[in-house]
Amino acid sequence: MARLMFTALLCLSAAAMMATVRGEDPYFFFTWNVTYGTISPLGVPQQGILINGQFPGPNINSTSNNNLVINVFNNLDEPFLLHWSGIQHRKNSWQDGLLGTNCPIQPGTNFTYHFQVKDQIGSFFYYPSTAMHRAAGGFGGLRINSRLLIPVPYADPEDDYTVLIGDWYTKSHTTLKQYLDSGRSIARPDGVLINGKTAKGDGTDEPLFTMKPGKTYKYRVCNVGLKSSLNFRFQGHTMKLVEMEGSHTVQNDYQSLDVHVGQCFSVLVTANQESKDYYMVASTRFIKNVLVGKGIVRYTDGKGPASPEIPEAPVGWAWSLNQFRTFRWNLTASAARPNPQGSYHYGSINITRTIKLVNSASKVDGKLRYAINGVSHVDPETPLKLAEYFGIADKVFKYDTISDEGLAEGATTVTVAPNVVNATFRDFIEIIFENHEKSLQSWHLDGYSFFAVAIEPGRWSPEKRANYNLLDAVSRHTIQVFPKSWAAILLTFDNAGMWNLRSELTENRYLGSQLYISVLSPARSLRDEYNIPDNTLLCGLVKDMPMPKPYTI
Repeated sequence: MARLMFTALLCLSAAAMMATVRGEDPYFFFTWNVTYGTISPLGVPQQGILINGQFPGPNINSTSNNNLVINVFNNLDEPFLLHWSGIQHRKNSWQDGLLGTNCPIQPGTNFTYHFQVKDQIGSFFYYPSTAMHRAAGGFGGLRINSRLLIPVPYADPEDDYTVLIGDWYTKSHTTLKQYLDSGRSIARPDGVLINGKTAKGDGTDEPLFTMKPGKTYKYRVCNVGLKSSLNFRFQGHTMKLVEMEGSHTVQNDYQSLDVHVGQCFSVLVTANQESKDYYMVASTRFIKNVLVGKGIVRYTDGKGPASPEIPEAPVGWAWSLNQFRTFRWNLTASAARPNPQGSYHYGSINITRTIKLVNSASKVDGKLRYAINGVSHVDPETPLKLAEYFGIADKVFKYDTISDEGLAEGATTVTVAPNVVNATFRDFIEIIFENHEKSLQSWHLDGYSFFAVAIEPGRWSPEKRANYNLLDAVSRHTIQVFPKSWAAILLTFDNAGMWNLRSELTENRYLGSQLYISVLSPARSLRDEYNIPDNTLLCGLVKDMPMPKPYTI
């Protein structure tokens, strides 16, 4: 009865019902109905995943410290989960929405996520983390605005727009999954979408966005695709970069920006050109046959169509590497900083552990698998976090099956198993991503922001630390690694929980290019981690086990 009453309460508002409870930060309630529906984003009818009938899904507009309560009804024919990419879930990996932390929502049932977007600002997105569901939709934007008391380092824009760009396949998500399960690659995409569409350019396109002459607008651009880096640009307009994955940046102007899979940027664009239509453009990078997606931006007093001449994209990855080097953290801006001890002086903290991660592609029993340091991850039936919490980790996985030293030269053996790294709470750690492959990689870490201190060609060695940016590297959660190159990040593991580190390339992730980092607080205290929520779904070995003793202060 209590569950029914709670569900009924949630259903009172499908969009945004705000309530203040006992002086807490504001609560926003959402009810989301996940269904299949026919969509034709590239002109070919196909089965898509809709949220409340929408593709892409609803945009979440929140403010730092808001509580979000999202009741998800799974009306698909297979298990489903939503993941909130870039949301740190401080002390609360229970809400991360991945198969390593959560049992999936079974068909015909619902689950309510409840989390606080605490001490964060910026542009993020959510997406389905199960199977190949991301290839069918189910994704949407999630913005966290700065509280009114915290000034933003630019004037309020006339409006704030979310732009979801990504590659797209006309094959169904089930077909793509069958390809991967049979040991084949999903190959190249069929097109590029901007907010689920691409302009035909025949004069019939409705504008995605409108701008008033002379006004400045904020565009939050996220690459929600499966595997392709995209170059994003506006016809005839420059972009001023102001935010990247939760951090204010030094405000440089750009003609175009490379946005790798999983990354989000915020830019300011001023309507200072002739009043007419213009294209925003997203085109693939680093593949031979370039795919282009377009969307119309219309001046409100526009007098003509967009020019068919699209601004050219850069060529080669050296250009992209040089652009990365121009990104700097805005140290003079006020902002939510969840990690104040390292926010300003991270370059002077002693590194307590270095972990080198080398990605590889190989065949296991004749099937394609991707691995990190020779281990290709598989999700066990019992989520790793639940196994650890219930004290049966030894029955589900082993810690530290990979070495901190990377992959031995010439090593080809791949082990298929859960891949869990045991990290010491509050250690300051250096992670090196070394890419020996010919394709670009994009890596994301849940639960944290990290300092992206370097990307360089070649192999990493300790002497390369002399090239690190130890002053104003952007604090972010996703970093690309170019072919035959390496990248270095620094962070303090001060957020207790089980956290996913993964390739953002969906094919690679699905076939094993991910791991989990277990950050346990020795105190087992509510000061460090929240108790398991009462509504947590239980499955696998823990389904009928008695609940462990809860944490206390």
